[in-house]
Amino acid sequence: MRKAIFSFVAVAALTGTIGAKADAQEVTVKKGDTLWSISQGYKVSVEQVKNLNHLSSDIIYPNQQLKVSPERKQYIVKKDDTLWKIAKENGVSVANLKEWNHLQTDLIFPEQKIAFNSLQGSRESIERQKESTGKTVTVKSTAYTAYCEGCSGVTKTGVNLRQNPNEKVIAVDPNVIPLGSKVYVEGYGYATAADIGGAIDGNEIDIFFPEEQTALNWGVKFVKVSIIN
Repeated sequence: MRKAIFSFVAVAALTGTIGAKADAQEVTVKKGDTLWSISQGYKVSVEQVKNLNHLSSDIIYPNQQLKVSPERKQYIVKKDDTLWKIAKENGVSVANLKEWNHLQTDLIFPEQKIAFNSLQGSRESIERQKESTGKTVTVKSTAYTAYCEGCSGVTKTGVNLRQNPNEKVIAVDPNVIPLGSKVYVEGYGYATAADIGGAIDGNEIDIFFPEEQTALNWGVKFVKVSIIN
């Protein structure tokens, strides 16, 4: 939120409106084909082909039907949803959604179809959960308000702090603490990692306070942050 006013985008959540499901691309195995040759021809890995087809070995047979691209679900953009929301609910990154849909910016529109790579998403979700949950990090902390210079009052995840001054929110570097994480901040309490900032880099956080004086009183201090989920 600090440093910029963010554009928010709309996408459908898992429980939202789902459009047509695009079938996975399939090929018919020919004599002399191997998993490696097929993977090279379709620019995927052997592991991906095996996962897509539930293969326990590298053995394939002529006339066998093999999927060579994951099934991609299509979501219908809804008003007031965000790319961050769909990324969080599906366990993927905003960068991946933009890559899969060839988006140059975060800006999308109602009724637009957003493709989601379900195979990649499920794998990333598991890995991210294993890496982040239960971790405790020591960070340098500062504080801010919804009315600080350059602040829009709306967090990266869409929380309007001017309308909801009692929200417990921190700004983070998503590479250290994933956006959307529930955390416990020493001296602050339970909060949500709902924001980012141009000055937040690495093991640093910015803590939201509704009153300017409280933020000033916080100053700069090193605290421990426990990532709950």
